[in-house]
Amino acid sequence: MAAKCGGGGGGDSDECITRYADAGSCLESQRYFLSRRTVLEMLRDRGYDVSDSELALSLAEFRSIFGDKPDPERLRFYFPLRSNPTKKMLVMFLGTDQVKTKDIREMFMQIVNRESLQGLILILQSKLTAYAKKEMEKISFKVELFQITDLLVNITKHILTPKYEILNAAKKHKILKKYEVEEKQLLWMLETDAIARYYGLEKGQVVKVTYSGGIVDALETYRCVM
Repeated sequence: MAAKCGGGGGGDSDECITRYADAGSCLESQRYFLSRRTVLEMLRDRGYDVSDSELALSLAEFRSIFGDKPDPERLRFYFPLRSNPTKKMLVMFLGTDQVKTKDIREMFMQIVNRESLQGLILILQSKLTAYAKKEMEKISFKVELFQITDLLVNITKHILTPKYEILNAAKKHKILKKYEVEEKQLLWMLETDAIARYYGLEKGQVVKVTYSGGIVDALETYRCVM
């Protein structure tokens, strides 16, 4: 069993990653390692060009690069869309201090080539102040916020999770025409749903959901993000 990092902060999220820990190691590196891997898987599932070597990085290799107590600044990375390499997604990890307005301004000033960004994913370890949230609204591109504890496990890899297929505009039109319905008549998926957030879905997008096993070989439904 791993020794916990000094300063407390254990809890359920720490317990779920102790199987990755070596004797005497700090849980801090496991948290960063697991959340980073989940984000890489998430980006690949969204169509970004994430290499197999990035996903295959082991905990030991991660530690050799970033150390037992990684600096969040060094964990910053971005990947291009496979379909349009000029568009990139930037991922930034923030520290454990409360995020204030000046932190958002400083972070934004550090971002170069903003015109090529498809969006920004911020991995948080604390809350944003109300003023920091307002400052975020001034950013011209899409910003997604995730708590690091929500990324320790990839929710799409659970054995009971159905298969999701994000329909493009043409496939969406075909389905609506086939069943003679409007998108508002489909089953709903909230934009705040964990799966919708994982795939970065926006209102109006339609998802094909396939359930397998159980009493039927496969059951297909369609959900519209609201």
